[in-house]
Amino acid sequence: MAVKLRLKRFGRLNHPTYRICAAEGYFARNGRVIETLGYYLPKAKRKEEQFSLNAERVGYWLSVGACPSETVTSLIKQSGIAMPVSSPRKRSKSKAKPKAFTPPRQLGKGRKSKAKWRAKHAPAAPVAEAKASETTSSED
Repeated sequence: MAVKLRLKRFGRLNHPTYRICAAEGYFARNGRVIETLGYYLPKAKRKEEQFSLNAERVGYWLSVGACPSETVTSLIKQSGIAMPVSSPRKRSKSKAKPKAFTPPRQLGKGRKSKAKWRAKHAPAAPVAEAKASETTSSED
């Protein structure tokens, strides 16, 4: 689940108003949202009325890994909410010792041809009968 904190546009022509929302990343800009976290009025006359955020809920969404857009990030910083700093994961060393090297087995060497294998494993009975019939016919 890729949750993003982003703006959802409302308002009339040339007078935009935005809602700051937590939404799935694959939904449209003005599509389905999970939760509304505040609003942003870029054309408001006073700076205090420009935006409002629910700091507790924004902190929650940031703690569970939601990614804010650039504009929402700047609004979060203006409101004084601490952005979590992601540090790269440290890779722990393996505790197991590596196995000793053994060269790969070569299939071509040490194999017998099919003819040699068949000669070795051929049934002995038909050959013995052929020799016995030769000896009886030569005695006549």
